[in-house]
Parts: sequence; C-alpha cells; structure tokens
Amino acid sequence: MQIPLQIIFRGIEPSEAVEARIREKVAKLERFHSHMMSCRVAVEAGHHHHHQGNLYHIRIDITTPGKEIVISRERHDNQAHEDVYVAIRDAFNAAARQLEDYVRVQRGEVKTHSAPEE
Repeated sequence: MQIPLQIIFRGIEPSEAVEARIREKVAKLERFHSHMMSCRVAVEAGHHHHHQGNLYHIRIDITTPGKEIVISRERHDNQAHEDVYVAIRDAFNAAARQLEDYVRVQRGEVKTHSAPEE
C-alpha cells in the first residue's frame, strides 16, 4: 500500500489484539488486489444496552486506482456483532467479495449486458 493502514477506534479502548486481527485481514485483502493504495478501518462501539452488550460498527474504506470501496457493517439488529471479532470478520468478508468483483470487472471476466434492440 502506498499509504499506511489507518485504524481508528471510537467508543472503545484501542486494543493490540484487535489491531493485529485487522492487520491480518488487510494483508489477506492485499492478495486479491496488489494495487491497493490505502485502507482505513474504523471500529466503533455503540452505547451499552440493558438487553444486549455493546454492538460494534465496522467501516472499511479501500482506495484502489479507479475505485473507492466502502464497506459499512451496521450495529443494529445483529446480535452477532456484540463480538468485535465477529463484526470485523463479517466486514472483511464483505470487503473481499467486493474487491474480488472489482478485480473480475477490471480483467473483463464479467459479461456486460447490451441494451435491448428495439
């Protein structure tokens, strides 16, 4: 990457273990697209609720030549995202899918539909 990875924590204490997991996930993404210019990951904890613990919101901004990919995993209505590691996994899985799709389009592996003739 041209710009170093940025990891931001909001409403949660920075954790070396969480940072290490994020760095590991970003390294895997770089295998899909070797021309990633930058990656910014924000980990945000919501407010503590009586019936459930903190819910986590993960946002990933990836810049590649020609496209910016934004992944945002919302914290509402998903009990699984009470665990920050599950939220990170889900967000990075979505990022990998979008990056793979983008690479396929760049290579011309995706068929485009022509406009119907009238």
